[in-house]
Amino acid sequence: MAIIRMDIQSVVVGAGPVASVVVLKPRKDRGAASKLPIRIGMVEAIAISMGVDGQEQKRPKTHDLLQSVISGLGAYLSSVVINNVEGTTFFAQLQLVNSLGETLSIDARPSDALALAVRAHAPIFAEEEVLDTAALPDFASVERDERQREAEAFHDFVEGLSPEDFA
Repeated sequence: MAIIRMDIQSVVVGAGPVASVVVLKPRKDRGAASKLPIRIGMVEAIAISMGVDGQEQKRPKTHDLLQSVISGLGAYLSSVVINNVEGTTFFAQLQLVNSLGETLSIDARPSDALALAVRAHAPIFAEEEVLDTAALPDFASVERDERQREAEAFHDFVEGLSPEDFA
């Protein structure tokens, strides 16, 4: 299974009927499928935003606490992987490296994993299968492909014309 390096493109903090969303995008262009929108809770959206912005807090929040505990145990977060999607539910894993150099995979909600990743400055990945299943298309690429198909159809039409068609 291939994994793709992702970056947080945007975080939308919703309220009421508007859902909160974090949008991940591949670090390198993948063509048609490009952006991975993940619906999250409002509190988690705020936690991710605070980590992205690097806002200092007077008291540690839950994700700050978790990062301190991991560090205090002599481990570090090496990466986060969005590793599965079932319907509209995404799944993630924290990749921790302990003091012995062993890698531990810990299941996590994507929102919590992302909030921790931005605080730990850890890379974010998504399995290619998740992107193939749930990514939004690159609409500019789709539009280019459609224009190309229309141009080819028009070319075929013109090539098929005969002088009798104009009589």
